[in-house]
Amino acid sequence: MKRLILILWAALLLAGCAPVIPDDAYVVGFYNVENLFDTEHDRGKNDQAFTPQGENAWTPDKYEKKLSNIASVIRAMSEKNGRWHALLGLAEVENARVLADLVAREEIAEAGYKFVHVEGPDTRGIDCALLYRPDFFRVTETRTLPYDFNSRSGIVFEKTPEEQRAFKTRDVLCVRGELAGEPLAVYVCHWPSRTGGKGADLRCRAAEIVRDDILALEKRFPGINVVVMGDMNDNPEDVCMTDYLRGRETIAEMQEGDLFSPFLRMHKDGFGTEEYHGEWNIFDCIFVGAALTDVDAQGSLHILRSDATHYGYVFNPPFLTQQEGRYAGTPFRTFSGGQFINGYSDHYPTYIILSK
Repeated sequence: MKRLILILWAALLLAGCAPVIPDDAYVVGFYNVENLFDTEHDRGKNDQAFTPQGENAWTPDKYEKKLSNIASVIRAMSEKNGRWHALLGLAEVENARVLADLVAREEIAEAGYKFVHVEGPDTRGIDCALLYRPDFFRVTETRTLPYDFNSRSGIVFEKTPEEQRAFKTRDVLCVRGELAGEPLAVYVCHWPSRTGGKGADLRCRAAEIVRDDILALEKRFPGINVVVMGDMNDNPEDVCMTDYLRGRETIAEMQEGDLFSPFLRMHKDGFGTEEYHGEWNIFDCIFVGAALTDVDAQGSLHILRSDATHYGYVFNPPFLTQQEGRYAGTPFRTFSGGQFINGYSDHYPTYIILSK
């Protein structure tokens, strides 16, 4: 309870210096919640570390603390913005049970969140999901985009054909529906990791898969609003994001088929969501399609500026930041040096605001 009071107090202080958000605004965000596992082993998944007998000694008490911590972050963002997220994509959730437990937490139960989740093939058992407010967003279709190596642009892969057949990673979650009465499709991603400094070819293929699906979707539904979000394991200026997903730094430079990449400028200006070996990255990105970039539009959804030069937000208040030790100044994670430290995540959440 003491921690929750401190979090809410910090959120109120942040709200005092936040830009004014119009009443008809919708918060759309993403959060890699870092290993939100229950305490039971899921058959066929490599999740034994997150059981009471596993190396993390993942007990019901630790699980409840993790749920409370993540819910507290969502609550604090709502206090800052004066409203709950309309849409919040999540990465590193184990299954539907953890999502049901999360949305039922007392910290956020009043928001009435529903969720979309599809069990995926990842060997660790982590998936993407989407929380949504049913009073704002109506789901009409749920799909997943499975990973494959059928590159249309001739990407040369490091993995052998045998390794490709054995490779398993997170599917992309695609949810189509209506936000504020307008058609909108959300892609929630968690692309292959940078383990060993590798994987750029795999992430470029992931970007290609998403880009191809967007083009097909826009043919079916001309003018549909598109949001792509996720932990891309790449920075906004990396080739997978600019050449394959076709993210652009400014709205002015967008051409047909491009996406607006608001966190590209933010990364250049020193913002970060994740730190590795002293370098700050923004792997937790959000992109929007052309239909959401008419910032002078009246009566239709469009992205709002967060300040004079940016369109995105990184939520990084002091309580989400480690204050001492080896990781001081970085996101307050769940474990440090193999020890449970009751933190939140090794990533900061990001979000954008849409309005009519």
